[in-house]
Amino acid sequence: MDFRSLELFSHLASTLHFGKTAEAMYVTPSTLSRAIQRLEDDTQIKLFERNNRAVNLTHAGHVFLKFAHQTLAAWQQTQVMLQQQKEELSGALSMYCSVTASQSHLPELLNAYKRLHPNVDMQLVTGDPALAEQRLLQKHSDIAISIHTPEFPKELAFVPLGQVPLVLIVPKTLKIRDVKKIQWPKQHLILPDSGPSKRIVHHWLAEHNIRPQIYAHVGGNEAIASMVALGLGIGFVPQIVLDHSTLSHQLRQIQVDDIEPYSLGLACLATRQEEPKIQAMLEMALN
Repeated sequence: MDFRSLELFSHLASTLHFGKTAEAMYVTPSTLSRAIQRLEDDTQIKLFERNNRAVNLTHAGHVFLKFAHQTLAAWQQTQVMLQQQKEELSGALSMYCSVTASQSHLPELLNAYKRLHPNVDMQLVTGDPALAEQRLLQKHSDIAISIHTPEFPKELAFVPLGQVPLVLIVPKTLKIRDVKKIQWPKQHLILPDSGPSKRIVHHWLAEHNIRPQIYAHVGGNEAIASMVALGLGIGFVPQIVLDHSTLSHQLRQIQVDDIEPYSLGLACLATRQEEPKIQAMLEMALN
């Protein structure tokens, strides 16, 4: 049984006329007859009642016609999908992410993407991760590595890349190795002035009924690491920031098991997620 035979059968079922179907499908009447005979041999059922004046579908023929329609529709859809995959993607794709994400998550994604789609021109902009959502909403970037938050815009689609834990960092000069050993009233805490870390850290402090001495509110996790390395206080930063910081040798990280992690992933406008270049990148994250 082949798709061509199903197409001939389906057309004949609509015309109930061998001559008309043969002409429309560019085959000879004898070729059409042989195709129908092969289908009847394969299915071991009689599909048409034929005499000198009329051609009619049998009851089994009506049942088989439904199968033929479903099979041909599925095959057409598969052909479209295969053709889309075969066509080479080209043009520009603009991406936004933080400097840290460009070191931690982006290389693997870009390497895999460029192997499959070498003709796509990747245009990368780095900056404050808190700006990722606005850049997408304002159409300054096609796709971004972003952090999912409770306030994440409904206009954006999000595909997770993984969880990123927050860790507490202290100067190595402090002999503290356990969060339970910290005397919060005596320690200066350096907090982020914006972004998801601010909400997460404030929530954790409130849960533990901790009212620390605030030394400063600063912008950027790297700035927190710098100030802690200088001995100005302690602070919370994402693990990936510490992993890629040049100051990590001056810092000691303390695991905090009950603090909420980041959900990091790829984001784009929901209305654009099926655009071929964007969809290909999202599929990288899913795989």
